[in-house]
Amino acid sequence: MPYQERSDLPDFVQDDLPPHGQEIYKEAFNRAWEEYEDVEKRKDDETREEVSHKVAWAAVKQQYRQRDDGKWVKKQA
Repeated sequence: MPYQERSDLPDFVQDDLPPHGQEIYKEAFNRAWEEYEDVEKRKDDETREEVSHKVAWAAVKQQYRQRDDGKWVKKQA
């Protein structure tokens, strides 16, 4: 299920990520949701939703890192 607004994201995303990180997550999830509609594009027995969440977290991790205290911060250039 694609997300229309940041407020539609799961609580674990809204609670953990800053607003920009949430936007990255939402956009990456939605793109992956479309891309992996065909079950043959997915590995193993992963659902479309599982794959989309993995892709979204990978996109976030390109620009953000999680500190030791659990807070997500933008990576330094």
